[in-house]
Amino acid sequence: MTLTELRYIVTLAQERHFGRAAERCFVSQPTLSVAVKKLEDELGVALFERSRAAVQTTPLGEKIVAQAQRVLEQASRINELATAGRDQLSSPLRIGAIYTIGPYLFPHLIPALTRRAPQMPLYIEEGLTGDLRRKLRNGELDAIIVALPFTETDVVTKPLYDELFEVLLPADHAWANRSAIDKEDLLGERLLLLGEGHCFRDQILEACPAISYKLNNPDNTLIAEGGSLETIRHMVASRLGITVLPQSAIGTSHYESGLLISRPFTPPAPGRTVAIAWRASFPRPKAIDAVTDAIALCTPRATGDAAEASPTTRTTPA
Repeated sequence: MTLTELRYIVTLAQERHFGRAAERCFVSQPTLSVAVKKLEDELGVALFERSRAAVQTTPLGEKIVAQAQRVLEQASRINELATAGRDQLSSPLRIGAIYTIGPYLFPHLIPALTRRAPQMPLYIEEGLTGDLRRKLRNGELDAIIVALPFTETDVVTKPLYDELFEVLLPADHAWANRSAIDKEDLLGERLLLLGEGHCFRDQILEACPAISYKLNNPDNTLIAEGGSLETIRHMVASRLGITVLPQSAIGTSHYESGLLISRPFTPPAPGRTVAIAWRASFPRPKAIDAVTDAIALCTPRATGDAAEASPTTRTTPA
């Protein structure tokens, strides 16, 4: 058996679909199918149950896939150890960020990091927290930028900066003359939120539990959902409702003057702490330092307490 074959069965177990698994592995579907069948023949057991609707892992297959995952992680560790012997700032760095951070941080981070580590190519990716967590564990990403709280075994987290939330409104909204908005007032407006799976949505619902109650009400007509913050911002500009955004995503300057305005919340205002997370075994600490230093330079809202906080190793299982 080969590491490639092990990667194929791990990916197929995750996707439960030969086509999607082949796409993730950058091979054709027949190539992946033949490799999986070859491994099953070599082992003398069926790893997957195949049907027209889906692919299911057999009970024994689940155990073998779990072991294959551990083997791949150890193989990745070997590559990391070899990399440690070379210049830590010359090899590519693979970094991910959640959807509500990446589009607003990366345009500033990339040039700042290029100035600090010009020989280090940066591979960037956006995704949901759960997907980024899995890719960090699997070695597909070297570091991820997420909102706290974030806990994962053998992963180090370091707070980067704090960011308050604000209310985004059409410029002609009745609240335009207010200097600040009470959280409870959101209940009387058509509120635009991200869909399920986004941690920013959960943070808003946690800050205002009454919104969560209204969201679960079958008669709810005041809350709508969008797929991204950019889509939601466009919906507000079209006067379809109001929304809550992190300060970095307000983006009123992207529209003609007088189309959108933002207002802060009355204290205590909700907010979030943005952090970087990486495997404790990652052998390129200078690369992580270069990223955190670059972020400190390009996020003027970063607070001294967050920027200077020391890393803490999280040992609580996800």
